Amino acid sequence: MTTMNHKGDFPIYETHPGMVYLDHAATSHKPDIVTRRTESYYKTSNSSPHRGAYLLSVKSTELYDRGRKEVLDFLGADERYSTVFTKNATEALNLIAQTHVMENVKAGDEICVSIDAHHSVIVPLQLVAKRKGAILKYLYLDRTGTFENDAITAKTKILALPWISNGLGKIHDVKALLKRAHDVGAVVILDGAQAIGHIPIDFAELDVDFFTFSGHKMYAPQGIGGLVAKKELLEAMPPFLTGGDMIEYVTEQTTTYAGVPERFEAGTQNVAGVVGLMAAIDYIKSYGLTKIHEHEMALTSYALEKLKALPFIEIYGPEDISKRGALITFNVEGIHPHDVASLLDEKWVSIRAGHHCTQPLMKHLELSASCRVSYGFYNTIEDIDKFVDAVKYAREVFGYVDVY
Repeated sequence: MTTMNHKGDFPIYETHPGMVYLDHAATSHKPDIVTRRTESYYKTSNSSPHRGAYLLSVKSTELYDRGRKEVLDFLGADERYSTVFTKNATEALNLIAQTHVMENVKAGDEICVSIDAHHSVIVPLQLVAKRKGAILKYLYLDRTGTFENDAITAKTKILALPWISNGLGKIHDVKALLKRAHDVGAVVILDGAQAIGHIPIDFAELDVDFFTFSGHKMYAPQGIGGLVAKKELLEAMPPFLTGGDMIEYVTEQTTTYAGVPERFEAGTQNVAGVVGLMAAIDYIKSYGLTKIHEHEMALTSYALEKLKALPFIEIYGPEDISKRGALITFNVEGIHPHDVASLLDEKWVSIRAGHHCTQPLMKHLELSASCRVSYGFYNTIEDIDKFVDAVKYAREVFGYVDVY
């Protein structure tokens, strides 16, 4: 099997030509177009947006506001939606919890969360549930990512889940789950951090309520992300952070707030990050998400084939390749995941080991930790081969004599 090699698009491989980077789900490398445009912004257009009538401020404002529309277009979202820029998905999820959920959940109401949700989904909702006296319930999964129960009831007011699980790699059937939740009047929070930039997303096919993402997982700079949500929901929400750009008028005793989405963007915003995010979107569109997804699925299929051939490997997540994202979690018999990661690093292979910010999932599956490989458009079949050879090396270091 062969795949295209796109490492030449990413300057980091010039510095580290032998590196096998398989931790894309944590953060992605940046293509040249992103680093060049971000640098160009600081050299030619740097200024505070929405603050001045002079040329540089106007230019920064235009770039920043253009970013909102480019995100909406990239997701196929129409005029019903608006983009709020945040530092990352974590901040966006906290924003939703402390505004919409806090305002709309009361004692006895149910908040339903998929057990494979990231801590950034779970922890903010835990805090709100405790403060409001709401009931936090979970949709449980087995080791293949298959739901074991239906926790959605007539009392459910919020359903929160990842589009793609960063702990199991499962692509959830969000269309069916959205309908199930909406049928009982619940609002859905979709964590799109592992989906955006990997699979085609079209809001026109879905009735999405809240969608959060981090730019740094889709080839954009760190420190920029967002919330894409229905305007009617945003307009009913109180401010999250205060000061700076989110005000309309301030007196000694009262304040009126800016409209949506500025109401949720206090302080000077990360214009350079938005410029980098737009460049990342342009990079993805230059190849097309369908081609990127096909490339990543070829890597997934090949990696699963290679790992399944090793009798000391246990793989988690769905068997059906069409239900998997661009990551695989697994364990190596006889070796703790942290030792696996350290030994692979000796071979210049970078993987993630630990609980992947999904401790409730790990406890439910009776796992203390696992290894995770995740990949992007810059990865190749050769990367997978080097990774598998490094796993065999780890077994040898621990004194195992394996026969395949």
